[in-house]
Amino acid sequence: MDLHTDVCIVGAGPAGALLGFVLASHGISTVLIERYGSVEKEFRGEHLNSDAVQVLKKYRVFEKIKERGILAMKRVEYFYQNQRIKVMDLDEEEGNVSIHFPHGNLLQVLIEESKKYENYRILMNTTVLDLCQNKEGSYIGLTAKSGDEIITIHSHCVIGADGRYSTVRKIADIPTEIIKHGYDVLWAKIPAPTHWDPTIRLALVNHKQLALFTQTGGFLQIGWNIEEGAYFDLIKQPFEPFITELLEVFPELTNTVRSNIQSWRDFVNLRVQSCRCSTWVKDGLSILGDAAHTMSPTGAIGVSAALKDADILGEILIEACKQNDFSTFKLKEFEHRRRDEIEKLQAEQLEKEVNYV
Repeated sequence: MDLHTDVCIVGAGPAGALLGFVLASHGISTVLIERYGSVEKEFRGEHLNSDAVQVLKKYRVFEKIKERGILAMKRVEYFYQNQRIKVMDLDEEEGNVSIHFPHGNLLQVLIEESKKYENYRILMNTTVLDLCQNKEGSYIGLTAKSGDEIITIHSHCVIGADGRYSTVRKIADIPTEIIKHGYDVLWAKIPAPTHWDPTIRLALVNHKQLALFTQTGGFLQIGWNIEEGAYFDLIKQPFEPFITELLEVFPELTNTVRSNIQSWRDFVNLRVQSCRCSTWVKDGLSILGDAAHTMSPTGAIGVSAALKDADILGEILIEACKQNDFSTFKLKEFEHRRRDEIEKLQAEQLEKEVNYV
């Protein structure tokens, strides 16, 4: 199969799905490819901040996502030595929000809205094999595989929105600095107790940060920091002392924790790292979101940063299509407009991880 398009986007996560919609809605032919067969994938970070909400409102999709289910947090609470020591109220009118949204809802809305345009196409269960370059070294498309079929996509620009382990970034040989944070995270999802307020609750337990994120559908997500690389040693130890530490801080969780977390198998281990790339663009190619600047879980800002990337890159690609200019010089505007804020956010994450509050 041979396809021709203006822009080919790899990865149908929040950044790729939003960028696909933005481009398609402006008459730009767009192919979005996704290696999984469904957008109902398992995600950890599912919170939007004020900036991300404004981006979604800008493109008139926020209300459609809201109809499918979101949950606005009322406040952030900090605990130390089993005592609440700080409360930060969240208020949209004050420009300070944290909203839980199931990723599937966001992605389904963006893809459904994109499909309304004839110049848009999405290919699921499709994996990138290689990138294509012309004799001058500019990227002019890619080859991919779907089942037993090899697909060649000819495009003016290739976009890597394929996450922290980006295939596009790797094949394009973009140098990447991995930043270790000294910890990993154990994740678990449990039903919330009755009358549990929509909150983010942060505690310091045995010098490790513990986070509780209220979710839509009556759930809580637990994120518990552990020493980097300690998971396989940890699961050899007795489980009960570990879970007792949680219940000493939040005894109101006793029933739901005892019913739903009964062994180490009920946690998922996430290796924590962030990254910085020497560049985000080459001739005919750009990366964004986690592919360009992986964020740590601190502050739950990764998705919001990726959506802002898609907003800005969309504007630049629309102009690039008008000018038929996909040079490094043209695409570098995206990096100029976003890199300073991203590096500031990454620095703030490192500071918060050290200082807790």
